This record gives sequence, structure tokens and C-alpha cells, in this order.
Amino acid sequence: MVLFSHFISQPKLNPLSMSKKRDISPEERALFRETLGNITRHQHDQVIHLDLPKSPIVVNKKRDQHEANTIADTLSDGFDPHIVDADEILHFMRAGLQKTVMRKLKRGQYRIGDEIDLHGYSVTEARPALAHFLQRAVTDDIRCVRIIHGKGNNSNQQPIIKNKVNAWLRQSHHVLAFCSAKKQDGGTGAVYVLLRKGNEQLQM
Repeated sequence: MVLFSHFISQPKLNPLSMSKKRDISPEERALFRETLGNITRHQHDQVIHLDLPKSPIVVNKKRDQHEANTIADTLSDGFDPHIVDADEILHFMRAGLQKTVMRKLKRGQYRIGDEIDLHGYSVTEARPALAHFLQRAVTDDIRCVRIIHGKGNNSNQQPIIKNKVNAWLRQSHHVLAFCSAKKQDGGTGAVYVLLRKGNEQLQM
């Protein structure tokens, strides 16, 4: 009970008195300077930026590459639709895709957000390159891309890369539809590819 009385008997502090600045004596100023020592004042206000390692970018690149490798593994070379000729028109659409969407794609009415040229690629090189390209396009939220596969005019056999692209695109779950491009965009030597956006649902 004595402790409690002692506590409540303490004088209250006045906030106004606490906010007043106290005058600093010459002795205190001298002690302050002696403690800090010699200080050089900088005459600029520039911000110094630290050269920090950019680890998040490296991590993202590794993640994208891992995802691209995963997609490449799903693009089987064992899946072969019918063999197409150099001048044959390619055409593919997922079940449930609106026909008006396919018509717009054939007319080249979708803006091409990116493209890849597979000319001169071997099958071993083309598959991971295409997988990485598709993964980056989806990550960047690109809806339509162009893939230049060529016609294989330099060989005496069926166009190898064109046939492989025709097979690989059908296996990719990112692809909604694709068709041969208009003449000014490569004709039967290239395709427009419409990509799925996020969790987009197909409409009948």
C-alpha cells in the first residue's frame, strides 16, 4: 500500500515543457567536438548506389530454363501426324475453340507478339529452342506468335522441321490453335500460333 501511494504521488510530466529545446553550454559543445574528432563535410547530396548481386534474375532464368526443359520433354518425337509436304497448309485447333477465333488467326488479324526462326536448326536443336520460346511467350503473356519452320527446299525429302513443328505444337498444352501464315508472313514456311492465356476456358 505504501508503494502504491509512492507511485501516485509522483509529479506528472508536462508535455509542453518536454518539447522545449534546452540550451547547450559551451562546455558541452566542446565535449561533443572532442568526442567526434575531425569530420570532413561532403559538399554533395548524391545517392550512393551499392553494387549488389542480382541474384533474383539468375533464379528466374534458371526457373524458366527448368520449365522449358520440362515442356521439351513433353514434345515427343514419337508422335507423328500425317506427313506434310513443303507447300501444304497447316491447320490445327483445339476442340471447343470458337470458329471465329480460328478465322481471325488465318487472316492474320492477331498481333504477332514474338517470333522464332528455326531455319538451319537440327531436330535436336529445334525442340528445346521451341519449348523455351513457347515458355517465354506464355510467361510474358503473349497471345500470338509466329514460328518460321521453312519448307525444307534444301533437301530432297519431306520438310523435316516443318513436320516436327506440326507434331510438337499439337502436343503443347499452351497451344490453342495454329495455321500456316499469310504469304507476306512466310506462307507455308511459317505458322501463326495462338497461345492459351492463364486458365482460359474454351468456349463452344
